[in-house]
Amino acid sequence: MKEVNQLEKATFAGGCFWCMVKPFDELPGIHGIISGYTGGHVENPAYEEVKKGTTGHYEAVEITFDPVLFPYQKLLDLYWPQIDPTDDGGQFFDRGSQYKTAIFFHNEEQRELAERSKQEVASSGRFNKPIVTEILPASAFYSAEDYHQGFYKKNPEKYRQERIDSGRDTFIEENWTKKDS
Repeated sequence: MKEVNQLEKATFAGGCFWCMVKPFDELPGIHGIISGYTGGHVENPAYEEVKKGTTGHYEAVEITFDPVLFPYQKLLDLYWPQIDPTDDGGQFFDRGSQYKTAIFFHNEEQRELAERSKQEVASSGRFNKPIVTEILPASAFYSAEDYHQGFYKKNPEKYRQERIDSGRDTFIEENWTKKDS
């Protein structure tokens, strides 16, 4: 009888959740990605509430993954280059606490790996400002409305334009891609 690998969850906030799905989607070992809200004080928040910044939630993605096929460290390595870890006011043109960056750990191993990866980014010399991405315990995660799920697939032109207009792609190119070359 074949042994089934135990699936785990990883939760990342990186600004607009539309932009945080595609980099992780459809990779071997990734079993699902849900856009949603976490870290707030309101149960079952709606997008319109979260967008106002009054619920305390972050826009985030919850990734279900097989740690044997896609280790948590590999998720962290993919996460950092999607964000500006020095911006404590949101991400790119999405401003407010609901768009701040955070890694929400689900167990002690994830916390340790997240802290270590944050330190590596901080000591890399890549940025001349402090790394402000928070490392927080995972809490209740609420799925966003259906129209937010898989947005990049449902609305490819709008998604592409959002990434361009926000400045996310330019930032990634200038601060992650070019410096890795």
